[in-house]
Amino acid sequence: MDLQKVKEVFFVFLKLGCIAFGGPAAHIAMMEKEVVEKRKWMSHQYFLDMVGATNLIPGPNSTQMTMHVGHVRAGWAGLIAGGVGFIFPAVVFTLLLAMLYGTYGEVPAIAPLFYGIKPAVVGIILNATYKLGKKAVKTWQLAVIGVISLAASMFGIDEFLVIIGLGVMGALGMNFAHNRSLNSILPLLGIKTLILSNTSIFWVFFKIAMVLFGSGYVLIAYMDAELVEKLGWLTKPQLLDAIAMGQFTPGPVLTTATFVGYQLNGISGALYASLGMFLPSFFLVGLLVKIIPWLRKSKALSYFLDSVNVAAVGIMAAVTLKIGYDVGEDWKAWMLMALSIIVAFKFPKVSSIWVILGGAVIGYGLMMI
Repeated sequence: MDLQKVKEVFFVFLKLGCIAFGGPAAHIAMMEKEVVEKRKWMSHQYFLDMVGATNLIPGPNSTQMTMHVGHVRAGWAGLIAGGVGFIFPAVVFTLLLAMLYGTYGEVPAIAPLFYGIKPAVVGIILNATYKLGKKAVKTWQLAVIGVISLAASMFGIDEFLVIIGLGVMGALGMNFAHNRSLNSILPLLGIKTLILSNTSIFWVFFKIAMVLFGSGYVLIAYMDAELVEKLGWLTKPQLLDAIAMGQFTPGPVLTTATFVGYQLNGISGALYASLGMFLPSFFLVGLLVKIIPWLRKSKALSYFLDSVNVAAVGIMAAVTLKIGYDVGEDWKAWMLMALSIIVAFKFPKVSSIWVILGGAVIGYGLMMI
């Protein structure tokens, strides 16, 4: 084990965990710039393979990408270091906000500080989507799959269904002459918990993590079904405040679990909820890192992975359009988006952290006008 590489992985993802605003697509875009372009830890193609593969397993995709990248750089210790480094800042920030919420009974009025961040990340996501798209679209058939993925995602079709459906369609189409087929096995878990305790908190979030395909925002529906409707542990207003905290903090939106856990049982509840939400990803990625090379060795499965990759890029493009539409509420937001796109494409060596900080500062200034 190379301790120097493990430390390097930890601090790279600790830094990203502190600035990774904007959701999974933005996280992956920042990661691509940091580990592929800047540090040359892997090729664009291998990074793209990992992006596609993480869509095949449940859990937070961008967090799982940190584990993949950590494994490539520093082995199994790097897998753990990457995941922990990325998750840690978000858990700490969310826990602090949960404690403030518990003390004062409301969400701190910090929205002005974040006004400019989402428009700023649009350029980062768009640039990464363009670069990954160039690598993913190898044939006209893959281009068609990418367009279908973009359209399906824009119409709100479940992302996991899009990924799997187009992956199978692409593999069967490109392997028709070889008469081959593919199977997909979905992990299912059905654990019921009724009594509020740290153990039950852990298992509720563990169960959610094991069936959480697609966007991290699907977590909202699962938590509403489990914690509000089924168990009655939270009220809907409390759940909405928890979701708001997931938006305000950097890193994975799934640290909403930390906020909810604190509301249920204090600091210990927050830690058990966080552990239940993120622990499955370490095991699932540990299995997946062995599968990607195997997928590439098989010609039929390689076509499947190519189709999954281009479908994932299509979804990233759809996310970029949706974010741009959602945050483009006035001329100030549109100006910030335009500036971030110009910086991302014209000045590619500028670090994502400066784009994020610049967006926050300029956005705050514009809010004061």
